[in-house]
Amino acid sequence: MPLLDRLVIVAGHAVLRNPALPHLDSSWFLLPYQHGEGACYLAHIRAGVERAAAEPGTVLIFSGGQSRAEAGPLSEAQGYAMLAEQQDWFGHPEMRTRTLTEERARDSFENLLFSLARFKEFTGHYPQHLTLVSWAFKEKRFDYFRSLIRWPRERYSYLGRNDPPQVADSIVAEQRTLTFYHADPYSAGADLRSKRDSRNPQRNQHGYLLTCPELAGLMAHQGPELFAGPLPWD
Repeated sequence: MPLLDRLVIVAGHAVLRNPALPHLDSSWFLLPYQHGEGACYLAHIRAGVERAAAEPGTVLIFSGGQSRAEAGPLSEAQGYAMLAEQQDWFGHPEMRTRTLTEERARDSFENLLFSLARFKEFTGHYPQHLTLVSWAFKEKRFDYFRSLIRWPRERYSYLGRNDPPQVADSIVAEQRTLTFYHADPYSAGADLRSKRDSRNPQRNQHGYLLTCPELAGLMAHQGPELFAGPLPWD
């Protein structure tokens, strides 16, 4: 196997009920504003698989936690992996051995940071390059989070595969969300903390402080100033 030194992250958005009919709303645990998005998620999964398959040294990570109480122990990441399997990996079955799930992320910041930690757990090192796959309208959000963890811009790509059906409403909501994140970059305040807590009904705890102790300072940092301590990708 070639050296695994590249990472593709597919950020999860919902928990899957039925992998056989992913285009139907009834196949997902959806929030009211997510109706009609199932086919979009499938396109994200395909884009991630195809991007990772194009380079043998790439690890694919589906990231997303057990975010919905009514879904029980099912995670967003598990559902995305199940869909990739149900679709026979879109003609790239070799990706089974280079795909991981990251099942503790509760928001976009954690999709990014926790996937880097998961990559380190699997390979023993951090990637030389990462690509993030998500909604096109969220590109600014993820680039902002990239800057908060000081990941080098020249080692980062963003693949905005599509937008949700209600994209106009999503853009308005995103502008409001970015205002909150700029005021509280590392989600240390009560409002953003409670949002994270609401997406962790199973009360899970990640183990990355044990497997990636070099990230402890960043994970504990509350801001609002940029984290200035050492990072393994400096």
